[in-house]
Formats: sequence, structure tokens, C-alpha cells
Amino acid sequence: MESNNNLNYARKNQRALLADAYQGLVDHVNQQHNLDAPANPMAVGRRIILPSTFVGSPRYMKGCYHDAMAIVRKYGKPDLFVTFTCNPRWPEITQNLGRWTAPTDRSDLIARVFHAKLKVLMQDIVVDCVFGNVDAYVYTVEFQKRGLPHAHILIILKEDSKLLTVEDVDNVVCAFLPDLTSNRRLFDCVTSHMIHGPCGTLNANSPCMVDNKCLKRYPKEYSDETVYASNNGYPTYRRPNNGPVVLVRQLEVGNEFVVPHNPYLLAKYDAHINVEVCSTVKSVMYLDKYVYKGHNAATMEVWDGDEISK
Repeated sequence: MESNNNLNYARKNQRALLADAYQGLVDHVNQQHNLDAPANPMAVGRRIILPSTFVGSPRYMKGCYHDAMAIVRKYGKPDLFVTFTCNPRWPEITQNLGRWTAPTDRSDLIARVFHAKLKVLMQDIVVDCVFGNVDAYVYTVEFQKRGLPHAHILIILKEDSKLLTVEDVDNVVCAFLPDLTSNRRLFDCVTSHMIHGPCGTLNANSPCMVDNKCLKRYPKEYSDETVYASNNGYPTYRRPNNGPVVLVRQLEVGNEFVVPHNPYLLAKYDAHINVEVCSTVKSVMYLDKYVYKGHNAATMEVWDGDEISK
């Protein structure tokens, strides 16, 4: 309802929003789409220019991106990239659902619980300094197609907390299955939330498979120790080949499918929390663009003709 009110205000107050100042942009759009041609069916209607304050619009996302790049110019490149996804099985959600209600039916409840969890998570990161002293951070919240929100967080650490050595990375990020006997809760959280796929030769029909290759480059290669410098902007995390094997979706997987995570945050929030260390400056542009990429978009074509001959 609030989004509809904002759209109605933008449509009826174009003069107050100084939309005439974008006349050059309008002329360019008209030329691109041939809207001035009277015989063109696309000329029906009138284009409305949305202000940059409209949340979710392309201009809003571009403004946020430029703000993030300004933060990078002042404080340096991001050190950590965190993805926090809502867990529909949180007790705060399941205990407040009706008898015949699924979590996807209560998007309002999911959004409120996730917002509360996200505030506590940011307090752990910024105030309690789980990763170290934080110099700056940016984050954005998106919604998946099934209604579950997730947050992309970029963290810039202060100089005294920078991850400079392999030991620093190992203290923050883990990418292997924990010991079942010593920490059963952490083991259950990893197997429930931090196992990718399985894909590859184990499951060629996985959604992440394109041209017989995983888009996320799983399964990962085994490594006895962390290699901090890497070509793709992320370190090669420690993944020993002597770890346990678990049964996920009727398939046996090991450390090669474990998504990098922080054990403390994972056990505390019982949700998918992917933590990646940004090892090179090459990842700065990609990370900020990924955070402010905007909503999904699709290109449609309307044509009039014979479907059989088409």
C-alpha cells in the first residue's frame, strides 16, 4: 500500500518533483523507443519519471551504489562480505503461525522477525566486534521469489583488526564440517544451512548447474591450509580431506560442499550466514554492484502473428 501511494504521488506531482529538468533524458528515451511516431502502438500513455528517493527504483540503487563507493574511497576496500538469510523454521515464526498456515503465507511475520534478527546481528558485528573493530559498513535487504528476505553486508575493518595473515582468516571463517562429538549444535547448523547443492557429478540436475558446471564452483578442492592470496578475489579456505561425511538430500557429501561461515554466528542464529573474506581490491566493484544490483528484471516482447509460423 505504501509503495502504491508513493507511485501515485510521483505520477500526480511531476512538476513539484522538477521532472522537467530531465527533458534531455526524456528526449533520449523517446528517440530510443520511437514514441513520437503516431503510428507506433508504444506511444500510448505517458512516461512518469520516478525520483531518486523512491526505494527500489534504478536511480535509488545507483545513488546507493555511489554512496557505497564514496565510503570505499574514504575507508578502503571491504574486508568481509556477509550474506544473512532468513530461516523459516525459527521458533519466533513457527510458534506464531496458524494451524494450516505456511511461513510463505505470512510475509509480514517473516519480515518483522528477520528485521529483529538483523538488528541483533549488526549489533554483534558493529558493537560487540565479533570480527574486530568496524570502521564502516553498508548493507541491503532483498526478498527471494518465495518471500524469504536476506541481507548482503559489506564490512570494512579498522587497521588494528585487518585480516592480514592466514591465522586471522582461520579465526573468522571456517569451511569444513565441525566435530560432531564436541559441538552437536554447530554440526547440525552446518549440515542444515551451510551445505551447497549437492551438485556436480553427484547431482547433475541441481539448479546451479549450467553446461555441466556449477555456477558457484562447487565442489571445492581440498586444502590442508588456507591460502590467503587467490585469483578470484577470495582466499582458498582450509578444507581437509579427512573430515566426516554427512547425508544431505540422500547424497553423501564432505568438506568440499561446505559454504564458508563463522561458527559463532551460525550457532547463535541458526540460519544461512555466508562469510567471505575479500582478499584483493579487484572485488570492490563487484561487491558493491552486487549489493545494489536492484530487483530482478525481465524483458518481454509482445507480437501479433501466427504462433505456428513463428
